[in-house]
Amino acid sequence: MSNRTSFPKVFWVANIIEVLERFAYYGIYMGFGIYAVKKLGFSKDEIGNIQSFFLAVSYLIPLFSGTIADKFGFKKVLIVSYLAYIPSILFLLISDTFGEVTMTMLTIAFAAGIFKPLISATVRAVTDSTNKTLGFGIFYAMVNFGASFGPLVAGKLRAISWNYAFIMAAVGIGIMFLITVFFYKEPKREPTNASVGKKILEIFEVLSDVKFSIFLILLGLFFWLPFWAFFNLGAIYVETHLDSVQLFQNVSHVIGTFMAKLIGRQENGIWMINGEAIAHTGWIIIIFQVIISRIFEKRAAIPSFTLGMFIAALGFAVLGFSYTTAPALVFVGIFLFAVGEMISSPRIQEYITWIAPKEKAGLYMGTNFLATFLGGFLSGFTYTKLLGVFENAGTPHYVWYVLAGHLFLGIVVIFIYIKVAGSFIERTE
Repeated sequence: MSNRTSFPKVFWVANIIEVLERFAYYGIYMGFGIYAVKKLGFSKDEIGNIQSFFLAVSYLIPLFSGTIADKFGFKKVLIVSYLAYIPSILFLLISDTFGEVTMTMLTIAFAAGIFKPLISATVRAVTDSTNKTLGFGIFYAMVNFGASFGPLVAGKLRAISWNYAFIMAAVGIGIMFLITVFFYKEPKREPTNASVGKKILEIFEVLSDVKFSIFLILLGLFFWLPFWAFFNLGAIYVETHLDSVQLFQNVSHVIGTFMAKLIGRQENGIWMINGEAIAHTGWIIIIFQVIISRIFEKRAAIPSFTLGMFIAALGFAVLGFSYTTAPALVFVGIFLFAVGEMISSPRIQEYITWIAPKEKAGLYMGTNFLATFLGGFLSGFTYTKLLGVFENAGTPHYVWYVLAGHLFLGIVVIFIYIKVAGSFIERTE
């Protein structure tokens, strides 16, 4: 360990920026469904449309923004993303129609898409073989730290006014702007002459491998789609279909009233849990990801991946049971889903990297954004709208049973595909 290269200042600056961006992004997105239902009165169809396009833009833009940043500089492109971020967040203060809110959220997604690959690229540029594992471990922890505390703080503020929650997010981006201008130094890296057009051609070159392309589609349909459905629906489900007062009492008994108040709000003198404060996996990942990764690092990729899907499916089933049995089961369901995510998500991304030729590892990982894009794009159109159908039938919890079945079907489909088409060969170097 004594030979590990120390991290330069820009590494820590970049990670602070990442915390603030995830704080703002998830502070808005995790509570958006609640805001759209309770404040704006949008239907589940309308919310689903916005969610789908939001995620599509968030995960399509990074395919190109990284190349643009390589050509013009990370710092300049970061500043461009902030200049799109801040006014679009502030426009939420005056947006109330479906058209206005849709355009505002899409602009936020565009800004987030520009930003998304730049900090991880910075970390990659300033680490080497001696410190890259620790460096990306710190980066991943910062992502989840920001993603956990953003919804928590936003939930406290929206109890006073939703405008305070949005202003908080805008202030976070403003601080990022100042940090970037005054402290972020462009990392040294190999110059590139790649154009956006060349990037598109390279992506099509990878996708010309039919076997790999079908695999990406299966990942999009059977993993990333239900994955994003959880984040679209979790907070709405807790907030509108579970007994939030009972949940607050349950949490108080376990961690104490003071801690429970940090993730709750008071209405008419009664304390209740905030849906967006608990319906995510960030805090669980911070605590358990290293342990889970150590357990599965030597195990085969696809069996580990499908085991994660199975555990996540059990989590979905438990979320459904929480509606008809004990609301506190929601915590068990979220924990099981988080364990499934911690097994499946990093493992499949690592797998895609290692089946690629070494010189094309980054390009193959870039195509993984297409699978994420496909799942995110379809998630709102399918499951948010399906929740509306089940709500009208008086059975909102059924959406979780369908999601569990979706993952179980995905395990079978992926197993059959690997058997028929053959497994991919993981490279050793």
